[in-house]
Amino acid sequence: MVKLGLYVRLEAKAGKEEELQHFLESALPLTKAEKGMPAWFALRFSSSSFGIFDAFPSESGRKAHLEGPIAAALMAKADDLLSAPPVIEKVDVLASKVPGDNS
Repeated sequence: MVKLGLYVRLEAKAGKEEELQHFLESALPLTKAEKGMPAWFALRFSSSSFGIFDAFPSESGRKAHLEGPIAAALMAKADDLLSAPPVIEKVDVLASKVPGDNS
């Protein structure tokens, strides 16, 4: 069961909206390799506002994700793609339904 999450808010630089969208879409294969993260979503709220939500069963999975290749890739591209640094919020998951969760 997922108990913890990350909510990351991203604001694209003018003219970089589609590039940020493609970057987020390209992260999907990397998420499939992460064992401690059963749920990951790339989101688009408006033409320039994006987000990421991911969920974890434990703090060790969340910590590993924050130190892993997806976070590193985002930070490496942040200056080029984002108008402001990503806002990363640690959240508690109160209730969920994800594949494989039969509880």
